[in-house]
Amino acid sequence: MKIKPKKSLGQNFLIDRNILKIISDNGNIKSNNTIVEIGPGSGNLTRFLIDENPKKIITIEKDKNLVKELKIKFHDKINLINDDFLKVDLNFLRNENIIFFGNLPFNISSQILIKLIKLKIEGFKIDKLILMFQKEVAERIIANHDTNQYGRLSIISQWCMNIVKIKDIKPSSFYPTPKVDSTLLSFVPKQNYLKLEKIKTLEHVTNVFFNLRRKMVRKPMNILFEDANKISEKLQINLNSRPQNISCINYYKICEEYEKLLY
Repeated sequence: MKIKPKKSLGQNFLIDRNILKIISDNGNIKSNNTIVEIGPGSGNLTRFLIDENPKKIITIEKDKNLVKELKIKFHDKINLINDDFLKVDLNFLRNENIIFFGNLPFNISSQILIKLIKLKIEGFKIDKLILMFQKEVAERIIANHDTNQYGRLSIISQWCMNIVKIKDIKPSSFYPTPKVDSTLLSFVPKQNYLKLEKIKTLEHVTNVFFNLRRKMVRKPMNILFEDANKISEKLQINLNSRPQNISCINYYKICEEYEKLLY
């Protein structure tokens, strides 16, 4: 391998061809799809995506050395953006039918997912997300209430996305070999979900609750509402329960009530 992965950028290149094929196949790529690959690395998945003949492929890679390598490998078969995905303005994709792929750096995977969810809320035409996470993060994303893994990331991720676990992936499928397992998830935007004025409401409300994770929900409810008893009765929420005991849908309803105070 010509390029040495950079630990500082969380680079672990996926080298298992069977897994690469599974990722590509799960995209169900059509000829009208614009593919956005987040952090293509050495281009191992990119080759499979090109073979699916999408409308176009856009790769967003922060590492300048990798960008040079990708240009040599793929020439004009892909559109390269040399930048940090979290900083890229994606408005140029607003009218495209997009599928996002990404073997996400462990240290910023949650931030990337939140950015993608915000795109869906802002009206971008996202067909699907096929994303790889550290297994522990993936478990938090798909967790149900009444479990230890359940928290802010579960609630925000599941708000407007149907999420399916595709496969757990062993460290041996990567170079260099990470110390943890990974998990591949598929996200498909929901057609029907409880609309909110702003995703910031959901971020704020869940932050208030889970900063007090070990407290009874009476305390965060009192922080958010002057009459917490009235809201809890309306939503049938037990104020003596803990934040992890409140279902996703009830958090969305709490946000809806909170927005009535703001807008």
